[in-house]
Amino acid sequence: MSSTIVHSTGAMPTDRASGSESAAVGPGARSDARSGADAEHKNPFLVALGERVRALRSRRGLTRKAVALAADVSERHLANLEHGTGNASILVLLQVTGALQCTLAELIGDVTTSSPEWLLIRELLEHCEESTLRKVRIAVGEILGTGAGKVARNPRVALIGLRGAGKSTLGQMLADELGFPFVELSRETEKFAGCSVSEIQALYGMNAYRRYERRALEEAIRIYPEAVIATPGGLVSDAATFNVLLTHCTTVWLQADAEDHMKRVTAQGDLRPMAASKEAMADLQRILAGRAAFYSKADLQLDTSAQPLELTFHALRDLVRQAIALPA
Repeated sequence: MSSTIVHSTGAMPTDRASGSESAAVGPGARSDARSGADAEHKNPFLVALGERVRALRSRRGLTRKAVALAADVSERHLANLEHGTGNASILVLLQVTGALQCTLAELIGDVTTSSPEWLLIRELLEHCEESTLRKVRIAVGEILGTGAGKVARNPRVALIGLRGAGKSTLGQMLADELGFPFVELSRETEKFAGCSVSEIQALYGMNAYRRYERRALEEAIRIYPEAVIATPGGLVSDAATFNVLLTHCTTVWLQADAEDHMKRVTAQGDLRPMAASKEAMADLQRILAGRAAFYSKADLQLDTSAQPLELTFHALRDLVRQAIALPA
């Protein structure tokens, strides 16, 4: 008896190259039977694609459920994609890129294959160490007129890190001590939009929020030659905005243990984006892991879990004074 396969919008077709079936296949014996074979014969491209989806999701601090809802696909569908067993159609990938606020090129590969010059530059940089890449980034900024030979002595200090790291508390204390204006970038973003952060995201989406955030940062840089700026934790997920911050500010990554992050945001009554999640700590740790490589680009780093608040503030004050050459 022959069977008929019906393809609907967003369905995942059979991957003829690897032999894996659609992620839309329902539970049952067929799904169980193929799981062992898939583990041994995963297509390398699909595995790499899944890794990029997971990395982008963690970087943006989104749960799998949140991305599935935003992309209008099932959570199981997205799980199969992330595990390299789902051969998603191009339309589904487009939906996922919309949910993750990234380009299709970023999801399926990278933009550095788009021209001969990109390919040549990529070849030169492909095996360089992070320290060399940082020098190249700064040099490129100078060539393009965006870097201006920036060194870690800018009296405009920006604090970066995940929620609960102490950016607002320590930032206000540091600004008072130095006699600088204190800028809470999320509040400035709300002023630009005329509504709260949650309303911006709900009404206009994350892309619009990131645009307002960049405008708020650029305005703060224009207005304040000296300032202490507390930035939202997810700012680093937008490369263009993060480049502006690195170029025009002395950046300090405030680090904390995951447990301290959780305690502090809970004390503030804020569990975004992990509200009502039974796996909040695991989600938080994934967000930290996804963003750590970006936070580490800061000029300075300070562990805010290592000692009590007053001693942590003194350490931050001394670190910043030395970096921007202020008298003690």
